[in-house]
Amino acid sequence: MIETIQGNSPVVLGLPHTGTEVPPEIWDGLNETGQALADTDWHIHDLYAGLVADITSVRTPIHRYVIDVNRDPAGESLYPGQNTTTLCPLTDFDGQSIYQSGAEPTATEISRRRDLYHTPYHAALQGELERVKAIHGFVILYDCHSIRGDIPFLFQGRLPDFNIGTNLGATCDGAIETLVANRCTAASGYSSIQNGRFKGGWTTRHYGHPAKGQHAIQMELAQATYCAETSPWTMIPDRAGTLRTHLTDILTDLKNWRPT
Repeated sequence: MIETIQGNSPVVLGLPHTGTEVPPEIWDGLNETGQALADTDWHIHDLYAGLVADITSVRTPIHRYVIDVNRDPAGESLYPGQNTTTLCPLTDFDGQSIYQSGAEPTATEISRRRDLYHTPYHAALQGELERVKAIHGFVILYDCHSIRGDIPFLFQGRLPDFNIGTNLGATCDGAIETLVANRCTAASGYSSIQNGRFKGGWTTRHYGHPAKGQHAIQMELAQATYCAETSPWTMIPDRAGTLRTHLTDILTDLKNWRPT
């Protein structure tokens, strides 16, 4: 079920939110809003595909409405006091219910989904991080995300194009964050921010232990940089092509980075 492509460079891509698969028994309980799957990280696995050779990637095809593999499996909030979605979301990013009345997952169902979908994704990701770290003595997890740039329920104003998350510098060597930030700043026509609304999800925070040679950084892209932000979420080739150039630069720098 988990899609893994192995490379031998220091970089591992996490792809937690690009999947659109929903098991039939869960699909039947979603309402029209839920079945729109609007909160997918549309096309992200295609956007990053083939940018730099010899890079590992780990992807789940399961949609985040089934279970969000970038959330704490214990259900703790990443952003206390702020609107967000949960381990097994009950609403979309606009705060609208995604389930038919009475079809919301019970505690038992959440546990079942965690065992079936959350645990295998992280087992695969942990395995690849350990494999790559054994080769180089360190590893860089680059967690790939995207989101609509205008979602009042989650944040005020328009989201910058590049949103770098390192949990305020805790999840990676500062040189890695600076390297990525410099590439984003140098990208003409794009806006960027470090540790703004998105400071890194559970994946980044869980795996980012720079003192142990395990670095993690999250990139949240505003979807307008490469696709339409409304259904059917069509890729815009010119925008995507330009963005891929900048993402290639970022991943190349990460691939070539070495601790000092």
